[in-house]
Amino acid sequence: MSKTALIVIDMINTYDHKDADQLIRSAAPVVPVLAGLLRRARRHGIPVIYVNDNFGEWRSHHGELLERALATPHARLVEPLMPDEDSLFVLKARHSIFFETPLHYLLQEQGVDQLVLAGQVTEQCVLYSALDAHIRHFEVIVPQDAVAHIHEDLARAALRMMKQNMGARVCTSEDLWAPEE
Repeated sequence: MSKTALIVIDMINTYDHKDADQLIRSAAPVVPVLAGLLRRARRHGIPVIYVNDNFGEWRSHHGELLERALATPHARLVEPLMPDEDSLFVLKARHSIFFETPLHYLLQEQGVDQLVLAGQVTEQCVLYSALDAHIRHFEVIVPQDAVAHIHEDLARAALRMMKQNMGARVCTSEDLWAPEE
């Protein structure tokens, strides 16, 4: 039987970068979907692991990243997705959730073999993370309504690549766990 973890990618964000306006437009409708997915995962005892870019802040930790993101005009995109006391948090420096992080070791320690990848950016960090998960023999699920993009056409192509080339299950968030009542 598979043990699943929900991986929240790069949602603790200040949205202070070049493509932020495009990403914000895509992220806004994703936030409530992902918040619902988080509630359901937690209710079902599914581990939640936040893997977040450190944005070049090499002296920061996850609490500082969260404080900085909540202090921006875009806090409404972060607040509903905040880690709880049971959430795990891994910092990354580059696109993949695995590149130079302890995530693979952590997942092995937890007995996880199936990953639900949610967050941003579909055509960048989600895509590269799905590939790295695939080559590490994890089953990959991507709820397409729980990932945000910068370029819609590239996001569609990325989802298709994840499905076709990596055997990822691309679905909607409602296909995962029992919906809230």
